Amino acid sequence: MICISNLRRFFRISKNIVLLFGSPRKNGNTAKLVASFVEGAESVGKTVTLFHIANMKINFCVGCSHCFEEKGVCIHKDDMQKILDSIRNADALVFASPVYYCSVSAQLKLVLDRTCALTNEQTSVKRSALLMTCADETTDTADGAVVMYKSVLAYKNWDNAGVVIAPRLYGEISIRGREELEQARKLGQEI
Repeated sequence: MICISNLRRFFRISKNIVLLFGSPRKNGNTAKLVASFVEGAESVGKTVTLFHIANMKINFCVGCSHCFEEKGVCIHKDDMQKILDSIRNADALVFASPVYYCSVSAQLKLVLDRTCALTNEQTSVKRSALLMTCADETTDTADGAVVMYKSVLAYKNWDNAGVVIAPRLYGEISIRGREELEQARKLGQEI
């Protein structure tokens, strides 16, 4: 017997996507992976709101619980409010980062911590994806980030739309022409 609610959830397609780009390099390999994802999403009529968080003024969470007491309003008056407002209206949330010391970049982790302001809210986000690049020969270095990502999915009850990790991108080696670009483009179309 097929459960209709599971079937609907399986075939849900996101139209409004928020992408949190956590690399400080605006033209690096992660940026190219992000560009492929956005190209794929926009090619099928989806809207992508891209936040290059390294260029934003975002303070770190101080654990004061103000956001819990004030219905998602953070004590900090910074650029994070723009991100929170966009997430509230998104169908999907995508995280993009290079691997920094076996996890996501500090910039992306900062934003993830601040999304605790949404803990007591019901957002429209139902799906998520992870895009990563790393210098190592294998994707093993990204395991810590993937565990964190899957923990967020389980906590928020979001579906995993996909994970794309591009290894062996050290020094001047470029992602140009790599299969992961096509994987990201396809993920953008299908999320």
